[in-house]
Amino acid sequence: MLILNRKDVEHLLSMPTCIELMEAALASLARGEVQLPLRPVIRIPDSPNAFAVMPAYSAALKSLGAKLISVFPANHGTALDSHQGAVALFDGSNGSPIALMDAASITAIRTAAVSGVATKLLARRDAKVVTILGAGVQGASHVDAMLAVRPFERFIVWSRDPRHAERLADAKRRTHDAAFEVAGEAPAAVAAADVVCTVTASREPVLHGNWLREGTHINAVGASLPTTRELDSAAVARCRVFVDRRESAVHEAGDLLIPAKEGAFRMESIAGEIGEVIVGAARGRQNDREITLFKSLGIAVEDLACAHWLYGRARARNVGTTVDFGA
Repeated sequence: MLILNRKDVEHLLSMPTCIELMEAALASLARGEVQLPLRPVIRIPDSPNAFAVMPAYSAALKSLGAKLISVFPANHGTALDSHQGAVALFDGSNGSPIALMDAASITAIRTAAVSGVATKLLARRDAKVVTILGAGVQGASHVDAMLAVRPFERFIVWSRDPRHAERLADAKRRTHDAAFEVAGEAPAAVAAADVVCTVTASREPVLHGNWLREGTHINAVGASLPTTRELDSAAVARCRVFVDRRESAVHEAGDLLIPAKEGAFRMESIAGEIGEVIVGAARGRQNDREITLFKSLGIAVEDLACAHWLYGRARARNVGTTVDFGA
């Protein structure tokens, strides 16, 4: 069995490559080539913490696997990631376990890469300004993903802790040519944006509908439980909504389920899955005034596609550690 740690994954998997992998994986899902059961989630009592198992099989890749992931939001700002775990990869022809990979690094890259795919498809062609709400791991990776798909000129970073926003902006100034600034207040940061990425650990809205201007595209990433959300109902009501997967959204997306319960949104009005837009089965942005929302939950085929590609690349480059395991 091949073992890939965080450094191995980050060394092998670039953001542009991951964006290509995610586009192919989501298109394959839309074509019906993926088996993807809903993930079982264990909620840890008396806490916001959770543990989930995310299995998938891809006929296109002839591969199967699962991600085992813990989500502990309070780890944000510490030496530990909020998302930790492992991706297990199995040979699709004989069922043998062939690899175990760090899930935190895969999750950090592929989540932002999917937002990159959505932004490429749904943001206005003249979009120049991105606002990032949240300055953790996903805040950093979303900057990389946005710049991998569009030549954005300006980034505005907001965090409830201004020190985190300053740290992120300072780090990205060293590696990217775009302008980076820190916002003191979220409403002004959102109002100035062509694209907004919500990547917080908040359980309550951090983005409100009356802050949005026409033509904005939103990637809503941070909330992944039916009882949590980053957008208020007024924001969702103003949007044409896209998801990574309908079945997951109607069971897990608090950003949509809570407005639906309040009567501000109908789940039936979801415009399409991102994969459907890629293959031409759903229409993307219709005009420059439309506000588009991509609600990302993260689905197992994304992790499987990364693991399948990483396994082949690592073997070719002799990266990772091989251990005896199983028969």
